[in-house]
Amino acid sequence: MSTLAVSFLERKAEVKAYLDFLSVMEQQTKQGPPRFEGAEHPITVEQQRILYSTVYLQLYNLVEATISLCIQEVTDATKNNVACTPNDLNDDLRREWVRAIARTHEPLTPDNRLKHALLLCDHLVSALPINSFDLDKAGGGNWDDSAIELMTKRLGFRLRIGRPIYKAIKRHIRDDMGPLALVKNLRNRLAHGSISFVECSENETFLGLQNLANSTLNYLEAVVGCFDKYIEGHEYLLPDRRP
Repeated sequence: MSTLAVSFLERKAEVKAYLDFLSVMEQQTKQGPPRFEGAEHPITVEQQRILYSTVYLQLYNLVEATISLCIQEVTDATKNNVACTPNDLNDDLRREWVRAIARTHEPLTPDNRLKHALLLCDHLVSALPINSFDLDKAGGGNWDDSAIELMTKRLGFRLRIGRPIYKAIKRHIRDDMGPLALVKNLRNRLAHGSISFVECSENETFLGLQNLANSTLNYLEAVVGCFDKYIEGHEYLLPDRRP
């Protein structure tokens, strides 16, 4: 199993463990207000909503951590392939490498722009192998299924997700948003203070949260599988440069 898959499964287990806790609490509600053993007072509706809202934070943390690691694994693969030069990269990834080295996406002074242009020129003229480079992720807090698909296109491949998983992640479940878009939206609103934890899950049920989490986890697991295949198949290289 790849490092990427192992890392994902570890973080997925954290989400599952929390959902298991909420499931126990949900079962207790069928017998009256839930309470911790030995506690004087039961868990209030407001407290239960706060606990439900935490699922959105956990899921988004998993989304961003997973995609960041996927991207890092791709750039590390180019660095660890000692025979790999920029000329070997597929067209899309080479564009990203030039963008990172030349800092074409940053507002630079003329002197600094010349400095980075010379670094790029020296690297290409000397046919140096690729060092580790940071691929611009266009800011944090913005990952959903559409953003993930755009990123994979920037790397030179298309996600191939099974139909049931793809259909589930694209199905609108609230306010014309699918599971990942909703997770991103609510996480950002919580982070920016535009919505309280109680308001966030006001009309949510445990079954709804469970379905949302399952759709998100299944999609991310499929994405990880696609990245593993991309890296193991050396698809970051031009077809005629692959082993």
